[in-house]
Amino acid sequence: MEELKLYTYIAVFGTFALYFAIAWWARASSTSDFYIAGGGITPLQNGMAIGADWMSAASFISMAGLIAFLGYGGSVFLMGWTGGYVLLAMLLAPYMRKHGKFTVPEFIFDRYYSKTARIVAVVCLIIASLTYIIGQMKGVGVAFSRFLEVEYDNGLYIGMFVVWVYAVLGGMKGITYTQIAQYVVMIFAYTIPAVFISLQLTGNPIPQLGLGSTLSDGSGMYLLDKLDLVVTDLGFKEYTTANLGGTLNMFAYTISLMIGTAGLPHVIMRFFTVPSVQAARASAGYALVCIALLYTVAPAVGAMARLNLMNTIEPAAGENLVYDERPQWFKDWEKTGLLKYEDKNGDGKIQYTADLATNEMVKVDRDIMVLANPAIANLPNWVIALVAAGGLAAALSTAAGLLLAISSSISHDLMKGVLTPDMSEKNELLAGRVVMTIAIIISGYLGLNPPGFAAGTVALAFGLAASSIFPALMMGIFSKKMSGTAAVAGMVSGIGVTMLYVFQHKGIMFIPETSFLGDMEPNWFFGISPNAFGAVGALVNFGVAFIMLKVTGPAPAHIQALVENMRIPGKVSAAHAH
Repeated sequence: MEELKLYTYIAVFGTFALYFAIAWWARASSTSDFYIAGGGITPLQNGMAIGADWMSAASFISMAGLIAFLGYGGSVFLMGWTGGYVLLAMLLAPYMRKHGKFTVPEFIFDRYYSKTARIVAVVCLIIASLTYIIGQMKGVGVAFSRFLEVEYDNGLYIGMFVVWVYAVLGGMKGITYTQIAQYVVMIFAYTIPAVFISLQLTGNPIPQLGLGSTLSDGSGMYLLDKLDLVVTDLGFKEYTTANLGGTLNMFAYTISLMIGTAGLPHVIMRFFTVPSVQAARASAGYALVCIALLYTVAPAVGAMARLNLMNTIEPAAGENLVYDERPQWFKDWEKTGLLKYEDKNGDGKIQYTADLATNEMVKVDRDIMVLANPAIANLPNWVIALVAAGGLAAALSTAAGLLLAISSSISHDLMKGVLTPDMSEKNELLAGRVVMTIAIIISGYLGLNPPGFAAGTVALAFGLAASSIFPALMMGIFSKKMSGTAAVAGMVSGIGVTMLYVFQHKGIMFIPETSFLGDMEPNWFFGISPNAFGAVGALVNFGVAFIMLKVTGPAPAHIQALVENMRIPGKVSAAHAH
């Protein structure tokens, strides 16, 4: 145990020291450095940084955990997040890079020639980003509380301090180089345990292939067939066919995650850091490769973690594990409160079933699956320590990107763009750092006291971005006649309808603690869950905007010319870079 602690301290604090050193070396000295890293990042560097920005605690810690418990239903996260990235890379990023401004609200201000549109965009961006940060903060708290054996709250404070140092000091420049280091840490931390476990279970060192292979126990049974058998024996839904509520809900959930992803400002901002439109396209390609390295391993990690968990609790058919003989990893996670057992029948054995009345595993937090997986599989201590460092890198890298998106929208868009246009560059840089500090304090508070509507899911953040920012950007680029008034009406109605629906159903955010999903709520709109409602919000946004366009008339001629310029390859945009 002491050896594991030592390895964990070395891995975690070693990577922290690296992040601090990079932040000091790449500290921002101008607003251009602070917002877009001076515009001089190479496509490969940007691709790795996007990969790290992308792979949040939700991707690294939660996604495989969701797949582990939801089976096929969990694939909405893989399809939605990856599909959204393709949308962003193909339809939004190159055009916005060509326009050449710092932030998403600034693009919306130029395109819709309206300060109101800019303010609405800032509000939508802050709501979506803060909701998303809560998930990252939970990831930091979970990883710290387990691996450094500190209280969840104290773990969160340490994480806040680390982000504050390198994000406030370095701005986008420091964050970019730190994210490159975090990507390397993450990819090793995710794939090395997966290789070990795939070898152990199937004899195949490639996890993606191991998932479809036969088990190495001589039974000749395929891994997924075995998993289906184990979970259905206990009354859970079949792993390979279980879906989220219904086909329409699965579709809406995937679309909501997809267009929400394409509308998340902290990833769009990354495309402003490269020197040209061509570099933006190239960095999109590199990023897709970087993301695929982790995303194609996630289904294998999820399935293998679930099988190992079931085999631990029920080592032989019909024979449950005696609680007093539970393994060390079980005791370690019990201390965090994320794993709880209650002896309902008094036999001292752990009974894990889908029936809530007899199920004695009263809490198995999905977020522990990736972090506990190496210990469940009895992997070496250095691998367990590496996973801890990777989980923290994932949460911190995305938190930093989100905080920068929030601070730039307030200091650059709200303060300099609307309230005090005469602000000097020095004061704007100071304002950016002060706002980021405040944003870290607020997000830390929300991490300690997560509001009910955001409990356990970041899917809501995607729904909010899907219903507000994405349609405004799409219409801004592909509908040259779209007017400012119509776009504002669309954004307000889209995010309004989504938030109204979410608050109305806030007690039933989709995924309960057990993997049994139960029936759909009777009062859901066409069976669509609150987490998937962003797709409906987006339709409302588009619909209201085009109806209002008929009433208000088209955008002025010079705006239509600006959109034409933006869409013609090689032609310099009317709104040139700073």
